[in-house]
Amino acid sequence: MDRSSRQPDDAFAGNARDEPSPRAARRLWGWSAGLVLAVPGASVLVAGSGTGPRPAVALALVLAQACALRWQLRAPVAVLAGTAAAGLGVWALLPAVSLTGALLAAQVALCVLSATRPRRASVCALAAMCLPGAVAFRAGGPAGLAVYLLTVVLAWTAGQWRGAQRARARAETRRAVVEERARIAREVHDVVAHTLSVLVVQAGAADDVFTRQPEQARQALRAIEISARSALGELRLLLRAFGPEADGSGTPERWEAGPSLARLDELAGAVRATGLTVHVHREGVTDGLPAALDLAAYRIIQEALTNTLRHAAGADVVRVRVAVEGEWVRVTVADDGRASQSPSAAGAGRGLVGMRERARLVGGRLRAGPLPGGGFEVTAELPLEEVS
Repeated sequence: MDRSSRQPDDAFAGNARDEPSPRAARRLWGWSAGLVLAVPGASVLVAGSGTGPRPAVALALVLAQACALRWQLRAPVAVLAGTAAAGLGVWALLPAVSLTGALLAAQVALCVLSATRPRRASVCALAAMCLPGAVAFRAGGPAGLAVYLLTVVLAWTAGQWRGAQRARARAETRRAVVEERARIAREVHDVVAHTLSVLVVQAGAADDVFTRQPEQARQALRAIEISARSALGELRLLLRAFGPEADGSGTPERWEAGPSLARLDELAGAVRATGLTVHVHREGVTDGLPAALDLAAYRIIQEALTNTLRHAAGADVVRVRVAVEGEWVRVTVADDGRASQSPSAAGAGRGLVGMRERARLVGGRLRAGPLPGGGFEVTAELPLEEVS
């Protein structure tokens, strides 16, 4: 399978069986090996003083446990089995060392296994680790059994908690990737759909008057060139915005050069070149709006004009109104085409769905539907406070 076809989150978030970076693995090994050497190792030195060669063998087993933890991420089941056997050997050589301390390395391996392997495997490992409880009961009575089982269950629970954290991180990464893909798809759709709609109308107009009115045909061709160049510029800006050179927010460094209500007259001019009359009316100060809201308002207007070109049969006039009223920005686009030919208010097409999604993402709402006297109207209400 091609590397590029992997899910993006797999590359840096991992899955249930992925290992962390080598640096993180070394840090985990250093921490866990140090803990094993400090607790069981010290216990062996204290409990085995003056008892012959047994302390040396027990200490060698402790060192072997610490070394085995080097592979706890790659093969936690094998490490768990090995460290458990070595721990039981330490306890058999020096019963003065508590069974809980002698099996500390196995408990660390159980925690890692619980965090990185499926739940069924971790439950089986937990059950296996509970079996030495009979030894703990014989050596320390009910108190010894309780302490041992408590430490084992805590180790398993800590692994489950860590595994849940990793699962949430992966889910969040997947969600972010899906949202980013949807955002790119909306941007590309808005740019391409609007431009192609304008180009189709202009090309048809140029063809109609090419012989009788060549100058008007040239004007239509020039409008086609201008619209195409504008679309190419927006697509280049879009690719830069989502490329590796973009900043962490996913927005380009010079966002002001991109789609904005400041370019609303330019957008209206491109639609006027198709023969449609476009009236633009502004109320309030539209400069300095939050970038997300500014882009959403521009794209909603662009898509509404595109829908007029595509679906509003017989439309001659489109009225665009942008009003900043208190904590709201209200955008209205209304045409005078035949309502029966306009998109349904339910928003079956991708255009209306995209407009509603843009409004929702900035905390706003959008209504679209035919007007009683004929025509179609799109109204979006976008709150300033949600994106300020």
